[in-house]
Amino acid sequence: MTRPVAFTAAAQAELIEGAAWYDAKRPGLGDDFVAQIDHCVRRISEQPTRYPVVHKDIRRILAVRFPDSVYFFVEDRRVVVPAVFHGRRDPVIWQRRGG
Repeated sequence: MTRPVAFTAAAQAELIEGAAWYDAKRPGLGDDFVAQIDHCVRRISEQPTRYPVVHKDIRRILAVRFPDSVYFFVEDRRVVVPAVFHGRRDPVIWQRRGG
């Protein structure tokens, strides 16, 4: 059973900012980043409990080709993404968002 995936406003902003940052480094790289995050979202929609819990009830899937992760938690009928986060950023930022 696939579950719908909802991004918080903060996670949506991080996705947009990340895509812009990668695109500034190389045109088209931002699109590749978004495609990779979309791939992660499809995977967590299909099997959310497959991925490890990394903080309280928040799970993580690592992006391929990018040093970013999608952090999420599972509710009864959906998956919520509170962060799309670069690995070098302070994790306390997304940890404060809770789950």
